[in-house]
Amino acid sequence: MHEILISLYDEMMPLCSSMASIARVLAGLGALVYISLKIWSTLADGREIDFLQLLKPFAIGLSILFFPTLVLGTLNGVLGIVSSGTESILEKEKFSVGEFQKRRDELEKISMANNPETVYLASDEEFDKEIESLGWSPSDLLTMSRMYLEKGAYEVRANVRELASEVINILFEASAIIIDTLRTFFLVVLSILGPISFSLSIWNGLEGTMSYWFSKYIQIYLWLPVSNLFSSILSRLEILIIQNQITELEAGTPKINSGYYMIFMIIGIVGYFSVPTVSEWIVQAGGAGNYNRNINRLTSGTIGLLKKIGSHVLS
Repeated sequence: MHEILISLYDEMMPLCSSMASIARVLAGLGALVYISLKIWSTLADGREIDFLQLLKPFAIGLSILFFPTLVLGTLNGVLGIVSSGTESILEKEKFSVGEFQKRRDELEKISMANNPETVYLASDEEFDKEIESLGWSPSDLLTMSRMYLEKGAYEVRANVRELASEVINILFEASAIIIDTLRTFFLVVLSILGPISFSLSIWNGLEGTMSYWFSKYIQIYLWLPVSNLFSSILSRLEILIIQNQITELEAGTPKINSGYYMIFMIIGIVGYFSVPTVSEWIVQAGGAGNYNRNINRLTSGTIGLLKKIGSHVLS
């Protein structure tokens, strides 16, 4: 499923070009207003013009012009290394879980086969042998009835346990797919509308738009590495539980309880939906909180500039 979502992201990227043409218009207007205000305020204060400050719109314009390669390519390349690293950790843990599960299942079968009281529950052949060895006396018929009831109860418990485990596994996989799908959707939207955010950052009062876009893109991209690390922790926890079960089976004191596994899977389902919160702890978006302050600063600056221009005109 993850490969399909990656293909979807790649298929949607050409739409950035159409947004870039709109963004260039907004950036051009913003650059005109930005440069005009900078020059007017500098001349009104009687200071020399700082040409370095006037290069900001042109730098942002170049980023918009080469947005898919310069901006998205760089971000995806750097963050992709982090994602690949966490994915390799997850694959290693999953492989270890599979190996330990095989060992545990083999020991469980051997343990039940060596126990005369449970051997007929685990093997249909042994069950048939036990039934054939019984006669038709009242005590044998009673024993036969008890064995059929125990065999049926054992199979019902096994089927219910397997069904519950299967349902929880499906929900666990579904929660991971939901997080990955939402992540791809948000990244596609941010990528397509990214040039617009860059162009708006040229306008006075909206300077934090570009930094906020960067922080949000990084946050959402990190959903995948964080979820990979979370899955790795759960896999390691599962390995520790299986190792404990293997130790008990080898010591001849088996206490197999699949309830622990189901509990940790439920924890995993809940934990997957905390991935966005953990990503926010890694990268904090601070651009939007300054919006009102920037607007107030723009308003006061514009009023002060108009006063200076008016005083020069009157004088």
